[in-house]
Amino acid sequence: MYFLDLVKKRQSDRKYKNTPVDREKIIKCLEAARLAPSACNSQPWKFVVVDDPQLLPEMASAAAGMGMNKFAVQSPVIVAVVLEKMNFTARIGSVIKDKEYSLLDVGIAVENFCLQAAELGLGTCILGWFDEKKVKKLLGIGSKRVPLLITLGYPDGETRNKIRKDINTMSSWNKYE
Repeated sequence: MYFLDLVKKRQSDRKYKNTPVDREKIIKCLEAARLAPSACNSQPWKFVVVDDPQLLPEMASAAAGMGMNKFAVQSPVIVAVVLEKMNFTARIGSVIKDKEYSLLDVGIAVENFCLQAAELGLGTCILGWFDEKKVKKLLGIGSKRVPLLITLGYPDGETRNKIRKDINTMSSWNKYE
């Protein structure tokens, strides 16, 4: 598959088939995330895969808090992305440059995960609105942050046409316009 075709295929899927996802496919997604670049090779992430039928309903409940993400109950896999400490060099650079490198790094790793999933015929949705305290308690995470969840499964719907800003609106050459 050509890269731009893959980018067009990757979308936020909010409806999933009732089909389990093979662990080999999940491992390929994890490998794609593992290989993501990060500031000073810090790799400040840990992906916690939840596919246990006993735990999934509770994770889906945490994902669907306050009326959002109700579709999470259909997802056969939910992945919690845990923010780990950056290495010393990345921490120093983050302070000096006043940039949250760890969050940028997590975003890159998560998108690698999602692009690999799309290439394998799986759908994903990245969630930032969920009950983080409940997720942390369910997974025994402690004091670390969980900035994102990812739902993962076989999409039950068509790939939608993406409506995006015109290329000349979202970019310029040689100066900000």
